[in-house]
Amino acid sequence: MQRRSFLKNAGFAAAGVFAAPYILPSGRLFAATGTRIANHVVFCLFAGGVRNFESLMKAEGNLMPNIFNGSEPISPDIAPGMSPLPPSPLSASLQTKGTLFKQFRYAAGPTGHFNGHTTAITGQYTPNDLNLLANPEYPTIFEYYRKHNSPSTSALNSWWVSNALGPYPALNFSKYPGYGAEFGGNFIAPTNLISSGGYDVLGNMRNFNQQEDAVVDNMRSFLDKNFPYNKPGSAGITNTDANTTILQSFISTALNKAVSGQYNNPWGVGAAMNNDMYNIFFTEEIIKEFKPELVVVNMQDVDVCHNNFTQYCNNLRKADFAVAHLWNTIQTTPGMANDTILIVAPEHGRNMQPNTVVDAYGRYALDHTSDQNSREIFSLVVGPPGMVNQGLEINSVTGQSIDIVPTIAHILGFKPDIPPSLLAGSPLYQAFI
Repeated sequence: MQRRSFLKNAGFAAAGVFAAPYILPSGRLFAATGTRIANHVVFCLFAGGVRNFESLMKAEGNLMPNIFNGSEPISPDIAPGMSPLPPSPLSASLQTKGTLFKQFRYAAGPTGHFNGHTTAITGQYTPNDLNLLANPEYPTIFEYYRKHNSPSTSALNSWWVSNALGPYPALNFSKYPGYGAEFGGNFIAPTNLISSGGYDVLGNMRNFNQQEDAVVDNMRSFLDKNFPYNKPGSAGITNTDANTTILQSFISTALNKAVSGQYNNPWGVGAAMNNDMYNIFFTEEIIKEFKPELVVVNMQDVDVCHNNFTQYCNNLRKADFAVAHLWNTIQTTPGMANDTILIVAPEHGRNMQPNTVVDAYGRYALDHTSDQNSREIFSLVVGPPGMVNQGLEINSVTGQSIDIVPTIAHILGFKPDIPPSLLAGSPLYQAFI
């Protein structure tokens, strides 16, 4: 049976099995004692390994003109490999709208993607390679937000949006005593949710050859991947009826739009649309629907740099455009406009020396194997005047990956309520008025 028939015949009556891992119980335990700077934070984890040479330092020209100042032309040898993109949706670069930490650091631990993500989301370095099937040892920013923030709101205010499944749903919540699943945020992997084949088949029909009950079980297994918390009464699967209905409707609408082809080219960029762009696009849909207070979204398509340097540069441009599109959506969404702070930072960098793989344009590829260069990244804090220092550059070695969690807690006013022993870093105070 085809997906359209599945949606029609099932009437999405079984949609609760889609939503169960992602809607978590409403309510928080403690009132926050701090003062908020803004009511919304979006943390864009520029993942996949981004080297400062190609991003901040513009060694190949300004590949990220929506984020960084300047109009330096792209190196002519790789320019033919760049996809055409629309004009910027912004009147000026994001650098002009915030504070840029030019010598940020991923200072410790293996420079692996899951380690880097875990550090950015927990605020704790991970000294060893991690178990990809285990939740973090320390609480995540989602748990801190939902346990310590006030007034009480539902978990629909907290989202972790990843462009892949694999181990990443495990970053939703930790196994730290006193925290855990009941304080996690909603997780969703848009390109996996809409089509298991990824962005390139979004909108295509998907054939089901099993009976309807088996289809539901398969979809539940697919969406529940890495969510083993299915004990009776477990907070991970106990949901309010109201929230379940809201998310069922949201997912049902998304699936129907995909089936009807409305997601084939939502930004009008044609063949340039990649997984990262779809991930940001779906984040925008979440923002418009729920106006959440906390969103963490990642982009990993630059990881192609292991074997294709030119495509890495091309994907940097696409991710840069996606971040600009995201900020434009934030500023045109009532309830988010002028009340949101955007944080942009890679999870780690890339090596100084290339590997031996050469792409079609004669460029050598780059890995990330914990050399010093793979620890050098940037961070940009963007927000409205009066909240965030505009156009400020911090040129000294200032800030680390472990500082992002306390910075978000500082912005949303609940940092004083987090046990100090759990925060290894400090807020990036220089960014704020």
